[in-house]
Amino acid sequence: MAKSISHSLLLFSFITMYIRIIASLARVAAISNSYNVLTYGAVPDGKTDSSKAFLGAWTAACGSTEAATIYVPPGTFLLGSVTFEGQCKSNAVTFQIDGVLVAPSDFNVIGRDGTWINFNSVSGVSIVGGTIDGQGASLWACKHANKECPQGTTALAFYHSSDIVIYGLKSQNSQMFHIVIYGSNNARVENVTISAPGDSPNTDGIHVESSSNVKILHSVIGTGDDCISIGPGSSNLWINDITCGPGHGISIGSLGWQVQEGGVENVTVSGASFFGTQNGFRIKTWSRPSNGFAKNITFEHGVISNAQNPIIIDQNYCPSHPIGCPNQGSGVKISGINLQDIHGTSATEVGIELNCSPKESCDGITLNNVNLGYKNGAVQLSCANAHFTYLNSSFNPSPGCLINAI
Repeated sequence: MAKSISHSLLLFSFITMYIRIIASLARVAAISNSYNVLTYGAVPDGKTDSSKAFLGAWTAACGSTEAATIYVPPGTFLLGSVTFEGQCKSNAVTFQIDGVLVAPSDFNVIGRDGTWINFNSVSGVSIVGGTIDGQGASLWACKHANKECPQGTTALAFYHSSDIVIYGLKSQNSQMFHIVIYGSNNARVENVTISAPGDSPNTDGIHVESSSNVKILHSVIGTGDDCISIGPGSSNLWINDITCGPGHGISIGSLGWQVQEGGVENVTVSGASFFGTQNGFRIKTWSRPSNGFAKNITFEHGVISNAQNPIIIDQNYCPSHPIGCPNQGSGVKISGINLQDIHGTSATEVGIELNCSPKESCDGITLNNVNLGYKNGAVQLSCANAHFTYLNSSFNPSPGCLINAI
């Protein structure tokens, strides 16, 4: 018996040593194609502009024919506006960020540049970990004071790219949008945390436009505008396990600003939770001619706590209302909208609003197991030009709603 135990221990020790050797070799291999931004002159003091160093590390990694890692060690790195251009020789470049990237404290330095950290025409790029800080507070104060201010920049954007991963990133206090995915295919955003005050203007959490096959998963977003917004020309989106608040909810739109505009289709939002938000699930379109559309949209398994507009379709969207609104009737066609298993409370009596266009009424709306409360009763449902079906749901409909009950 003792001999058997001794043999087992020897075998276990051999296996353990073998695993350690393999792991060590893997680390060596990774390090051999790793590009530390310090090597290229980055200074982790939060004061020295490290933009050129980051671009230098990118040029080296992008030029590699093998998988490459750009390593950002602990520390605070000041960056001006930077653009990481493709196409790379490597089809797998990872930014491993263990530090903090900060924008200049003077909003005028990058406030007119459009994007602070920009990836253009890249493929196979991953951003893992780290914090980016847009230092937007002074710009928001300028805007709140109605002074002459720059528009502000998006913190992080991918344009015309593919096979993108953003994992474990924290984005805080962006001047405007935090993350934008535009004109891209096959993107995954997971386990991100986005934060800005509830009164910070135009600080959308994640904006997707003209993109397909995008997944946004397991993330916490609190900001001053939409937690997630989906713009024209987007399809095949899967959004799951999102916590939103403060913010303006998860929105399809705004759509219909252009006469010729791509539609939005095949979007599923599942397992979202909203806390004290302006909206929960929203579709918004401008009241003007357009060939745009929104179809095959599913909002499911949602929990809503004290939202002002838990469920809203607004085809008269105009944030500057009543000044300068087009009021021409939206041409955006909305159809195939499924709302199911949505529960919670509304901060207002009208908890479900289906305000559709007189030119293109909403068709194929289904409410299944939708139960929202206001004070001690069910919410009111307000509707215009909307055809919908409901089952296992409780609400008080306004007169004139075109309802089919099952």
